[in-house]
Amino acid sequence: MDRFLVSATGHSLNYLPHYIAAEQGFFRDEELDVSEVVPRPWDLVLDHIRDGTAEAALGGIWVPSMFHGRGRRLVPFAQVSNRAPLALVGRTPAEAFDAAALVGKTVLMKGSNGASVGLYLKMMLREAGVDPKSVNYVQDLDGGILQACFAGGMGDFLLIDLPGALAYQAAGRGAVAAVFAQDGGDIPWSVYYTEGLSPHDTRPARFSRALARGMDWVNAHAASSFSDFLARTFPKVDPGIAVQVVDTYRACGMWTTPQIGGASYARWQQGIADGHLSDGPISYDALIDDAPTRAMAGSLPA
Repeated sequence: MDRFLVSATGHSLNYLPHYIAAEQGFFRDEELDVSEVVPRPWDLVLDHIRDGTAEAALGGIWVPSMFHGRGRRLVPFAQVSNRAPLALVGRTPAEAFDAAALVGKTVLMKGSNGASVGLYLKMMLREAGVDPKSVNYVQDLDGGILQACFAGGMGDFLLIDLPGALAYQAAGRGAVAAVFAQDGGDIPWSVYYTEGLSPHDTRPARFSRALARGMDWVNAHAASSFSDFLARTFPKVDPGIAVQVVDTYRACGMWTTPQIGGASYARWQQGIADGHLSDGPISYDALIDDAPTRAMAGSLPA
């Protein structure tokens, strides 16, 4: 068995195929001993892949994009989440995201665990023809503080993860105004990356193949059929909400393939560049090494 430790920026329902691949023995079938660690603060994942503590980091592709050409080469090789696992909570419910409804309003969104939340919302506004500068933001605080303040009357909208939004709504503190997994389009939200890939290292391809089996398994099974696993794996999430979220993700294409898509990648690169984390969109081949996922698909020897 070959070791493959993943240092992840969180423990999340949108990483579910990874946990299923471990539970179902798909990683073992590839002769991989896969384990995870979630360091605090999250940016310790970068130390872990630099010093060899971990074989890969799991998090937002904005991090490798931000470092590209700036002294450090971080190489994404696979994705787990193909959609943004975010939801917008408002004072009144809405059927789908209405960018115009945010003009002149204040949105609370955490900024303490990375840049992706703010980058994503502002990208969605631009794509809808709304100038992000026409919206007010509070995003330099911890998510828990912002949720408490929103419940107390601060701001007009709160942008958080979908499980948190549904729990917030169930508690009568707000109403879900948009589920971005449903109406936000494809985007390589959570990816695996490392300090560099050796062409002789077969572990990333084997990992990607097992991850694909995990995705297939989740997509083939209603969440209610493995609710006990969800309860064990996500003890802080209400069991009913966990089932609802997983089935929402299954229905909207959260988990498609470990291969990072070209169109969704280009879209997110524009959002990252518009957020000034890079000097401009980075071409796919300049940042991504897709040899492991091409090998997974059988076009290269694994």
